[in-house]
Amino acid sequence: MRFLYLLLLSLPALAQQPLPIPRNLQATYAKGTRTESGQPGPNYWQNTADYDLAVTFDPTTRRVSGTVGIKYQNNSPDSLRQVWFKLYPNIYQKGAPRSRPFSPADVGEGMKITALTINGEVFNVAKLAIEATNMAVPLRRAIGARQSATVRATYSYVLNKGSHQRTGEIEPGADFVAYFFPRIAVYDDIDGWNRVPYTGDQEFYNDFCNFKAAITVPKNFVVWATGDLKNTDQVLAKKYAQRLRDAEQKDAVAFVISAEDAQRRDITAQNPQNTWRFEARNVTDFVFATADHYVWQSTSLVVDPATKRRTRVDAVYNPTHKDYAEVIDFSRKTVEAMSYTFPKWPFPYAHETVFDGLDQMEYPMMVNDNPTETREDAITLTDHEIFHTMFPFYMGINETKYGWMDEGWATIGEWLISSLIDPKLDDDYGVARYASSAATENDLPVVTLSTQQTGLPFFLNSYPKPGMGYLYVKDLLGDELFTQALHTYIRQWNGKHPMPYDFFNSMNAGAGRNLNWFWQRWFFDAGYPDLAIAGVTKTAAGYDVQVQAKGSKPVPVDLTVTFADNTTQKLHRTISVWETGATSVTVPVATKQPVTRVTLGSTLVPDSYPKDNVWEGK
Repeated sequence: MRFLYLLLLSLPALAQQPLPIPRNLQATYAKGTRTESGQPGPNYWQNTADYDLAVTFDPTTRRVSGTVGIKYQNNSPDSLRQVWFKLYPNIYQKGAPRSRPFSPADVGEGMKITALTINGEVFNVAKLAIEATNMAVPLRRAIGARQSATVRATYSYVLNKGSHQRTGEIEPGADFVAYFFPRIAVYDDIDGWNRVPYTGDQEFYNDFCNFKAAITVPKNFVVWATGDLKNTDQVLAKKYAQRLRDAEQKDAVAFVISAEDAQRRDITAQNPQNTWRFEARNVTDFVFATADHYVWQSTSLVVDPATKRRTRVDAVYNPTHKDYAEVIDFSRKTVEAMSYTFPKWPFPYAHETVFDGLDQMEYPMMVNDNPTETREDAITLTDHEIFHTMFPFYMGINETKYGWMDEGWATIGEWLISSLIDPKLDDDYGVARYASSAATENDLPVVTLSTQQTGLPFFLNSYPKPGMGYLYVKDLLGDELFTQALHTYIRQWNGKHPMPYDFFNSMNAGAGRNLNWFWQRWFFDAGYPDLAIAGVTKTAAGYDVQVQAKGSKPVPVDLTVTFADNTTQKLHRTISVWETGATSVTVPVATKQPVTRVTLGSTLVPDSYPKDNVWEGK
């Protein structure tokens, strides 16, 4: 069997086989909703909605109460005889399944829906099938294909005080309120209704929708949210409103609210309650945060030189958290790098707000980031979470099933952008953990559904493994061609719901070459990364270093050659050396002086057995 395996590996890469595709995903080609070229098919569709949110939040009692009006558009060819809703706060409901235990004080009744109508039909919510975060509502009159429906609900729940799971009270007078309203689940061309419950590990899958939100909080509480603030002059005192307008037009970092301002209690309109109005279009979610003692730093920059469009960048935090002092700088540099360097796509939203919270979680135009112990952690956390703007939000990824399609991109974004913020940073998030766990029982193929993984397998397949896969393809293609391929994927699928094969096929098409040999070996096959120095031979021109691939995972070759005078030279080969199935490669070293040492490896290249990575000259 070993001989046969080596023989197969030696076959030319030109005879590449198509990637294995599950039958339910193959069906999308037959239906014409997707194509094998990576483009959306002629029959592609997705549903959408307009949400009108009115919510009142009491920071003292933590009670969230409100109404939601939804105009839902069924663009599918199917008649919908039921509507599935997501009630994400019900992860805190007594008896709900969850990935980790919560404090008993945070476990309660969950979301109470006191009124629900769909197209005028009134429902007794007590008689509906509510299973934790899922609520299925059968309809007497179906929503026909390409027809719309009007939904209205009244609801309330108590925001968690502890057991912070991407949302909750941060400290007295500061709260991050996410997933706070009933929403209609995704109905798509692959699975129909998204019935996967939210248990805390796997993340989210929502349709692209338009939101109007009226958020009522007590005076002195400022609100930050997804979308554009539409009534600035009605909720902010004059001087703070002017500072915000100035920040939206200036490159300099300035305080909209300083620590001294926060103590004066004169920031908001001095009504007992203020209603903050926001609007956001074509986004997958809407969240808000509020605080009565946080400082607010702001700056803006041109993200699209063609249109001169600017993005405002905010850092909002408790002034006692000194580690946040540079977050505004890290955030601005991340937005700049995303727009001009990687992925070299103009930042798509009008603002990005990093809020001082208790988590490490992204939302459209908002980030909930905990304080960090080191500057390095602050940099990598900030750029990782902001990078999620592209994946999953601009690209509509089904994170519930395919975590690697968004977290892997945030990981490579972190690796590449962190060193731009601080050239001394050599971030290797997750690489060593993969090297030690590769080909063990904890190592599953990257394409394994996220719903089928927990713990270490979930981490490896969501973060470092896909991040390295993207990085190695970038190295293989070069920056220009990789950018062309990635932009092909972005252009074809932004605002839509790509599945894994839409990504693979779009990248192949954009690069103008078949990369299936690598997709297969890195994302589908078992194996581990292991290179070794098999020998160093003196030649007339210098030396030949023979590098052997002992493992089956294709990784780049990085050599550091040390000469007799203690100078060094770095040599690099991309994964292309393994494309034909070769199991060794010779790297020539042109030199007239003796080589005393050769070291194999680099920060972002894992090696499960590194003991054979050094050659010492005699």
